Amino acid sequence: MKNKRLKMARVEYDLSQQGLAEKVGVSRQTIGLIELGKYNPTLQLCLAICWALGKTLDELFWQEPE
Repeated sequence: MKNKRLKMARVEYDLSQQGLAEKVGVSRQTIGLIELGKYNPTLQLCLAICWALGKTLDELFWQEPE
């Protein structure tokens, strides 16, 4: 499942995938894969992304059961 909330938060913060990647210490490709729903980040990476974007885990990563 694509993570559109992450992409929207990143754009609101005026960060490119590369910019966010540098803030959290991963590659641009990792951020791209997370946004596409093709990579499940660790809890540590989720928290780093949340802190970088000023969002909570719920706001960026919570998914309702299908």
